[in-house]
Amino acid sequence: MILAFDLGTGGAKICIYDVNGYLLAKKFKSYPTTYRGTKYHIQNPEDWWDAVVSGTRELISENESYGKGIGTIAISGQSLSVIPINRKGKILFQDIPIWSDTRTGEQTERFFMNIDRDDWYSKTGNGFTPECYSLFKIMWYRDNYPDKFKDIDIILGSKDYINYKLTGSYATDYSYASGSGAYNLLKRSYIHEYFLAAEVSVKLLPEPIPSDELIGKLTKSAAEKLSINNSVKVYCGGVDNSCMAVGAGNIKEGRVYLSLGSSAWIAVSSQKPIIDTSISPFIFDHVVPDMYTSATSIFSAGSSLNWFRNTIAGKLELRAKAEDLDVFNLIMDEAEKSDIGSSGVIFNPTLAGSPASSTYGNIAGSFLNLNLNSTFNDLARSVLEGITFELYDKYKKLSRMSSLSDRMVIVGGGSKSLFWRQMFADVFGIPFSRINTDQDAAALGAAAIAAVGSGLWSSYAEIDNVVQELETLTPVQKNFEIYSDLFDNYTKTWKQLSNIGSIINN
Repeated sequence: MILAFDLGTGGAKICIYDVNGYLLAKKFKSYPTTYRGTKYHIQNPEDWWDAVVSGTRELISENESYGKGIGTIAISGQSLSVIPINRKGKILFQDIPIWSDTRTGEQTERFFMNIDRDDWYSKTGNGFTPECYSLFKIMWYRDNYPDKFKDIDIILGSKDYINYKLTGSYATDYSYASGSGAYNLLKRSYIHEYFLAAEVSVKLLPEPIPSDELIGKLTKSAAEKLSINNSVKVYCGGVDNSCMAVGAGNIKEGRVYLSLGSSAWIAVSSQKPIIDTSISPFIFDHVVPDMYTSATSIFSAGSSLNWFRNTIAGKLELRAKAEDLDVFNLIMDEAEKSDIGSSGVIFNPTLAGSPASSTYGNIAGSFLNLNLNSTFNDLARSVLEGITFELYDKYKKLSRMSSLSDRMVIVGGGSKSLFWRQMFADVFGIPFSRINTDQDAAALGAAAIAAVGSGLWSSYAEIDNVVQELETLTPVQKNFEIYSDLFDNYTKTWKQLSNIGSIINN
């Protein structure tokens, strides 16, 4: 059997697969994120490890055969994490930034005084806001903890830290390294010029290897903690974007999927990275050899819905707890009672900042066109429509640069709602397919890495035997025409919102 971990933003999935890639059992363990203002997004890597350990032990306690049957492990890890480790293998700092942390404004500004920004992007494909990328977070540690910084032995990413806890080995793969801020996509190696400009030693990062390369066996201590055999082999694993691409079946040219989680992105797999300095798609090396996954994204998708639940949907939250219901299902039910267009209410979901592809950087999240007739149902639907419109904009931009397949696979927590999936089909004007791997796509991608690395699978092409289409929703032409007009109105609000943001920021 294969044990796969998916370290997401909201928690870890612990999944057990058989040798054919079929899911046998899973657990989800949440962990907190600490927000200090809008820029500091902090997690504790020990919470990741505790989640992995407790989830694995629970699965095995429910079925002892799992503990005896597991032979391989691989991990999908959230990107752009920076975990400085000292020579004793201990984490040096408490304020560990996750991917969305943007505290590094001063460092990026200084870096780009010496390095041309467009040239940097063209080589790295790092199309998120630059402040997110690992190199600049390392610079921030150097600037803010100069004494402790000298004690750093190695800097690891999320899944690489868990691999270290499992095996005692320091390693990273090409896909994770491609989010470092200093990785040449075409040459698949670090760019030493950028480390020199940052005044950071390249030796602080592990030299990347293939995702399916063996990095070692479980240590005795790790095996005991997980309640499995210490002969289990651990493979390097990959960044979540690339693992999810595999789990969504994106292993061939032009295949596209939409991941609808806390953040959301639309990604296409191709043999060449899709570089465009005007909208800056973010690109990762694929875990599939000789391929890339290029994407456009928004930072607040499910997190905007979470915000709505926590701040406005209090009555539904109470009802959900009292009746043991899913509060998000209740929100969807209420949203469906509002007509297309949410009675004129418009929601902009940039609650965590505007993505790099936007030309309006000062936009903040907002409700527009409220009046005394606006209902809770209208607000709920406008949140869903706003998220969908933002992603449609990213899809249109990506489609201008690459030939995309004629249907969209949707995965992630947001894909559970039939109502929302139909809205996506109606807005985009193309069929939307839900697949059996769904929310577990990244974990399945990690399992595929272990299967290929161990020789259980001959290649990643075997994922097509696992991924199955469950349902496809086609667009309703009348709805598509209405949404086309509404989308045009939505985009016209960007400039005004950016102007308002500038006034408030000043």
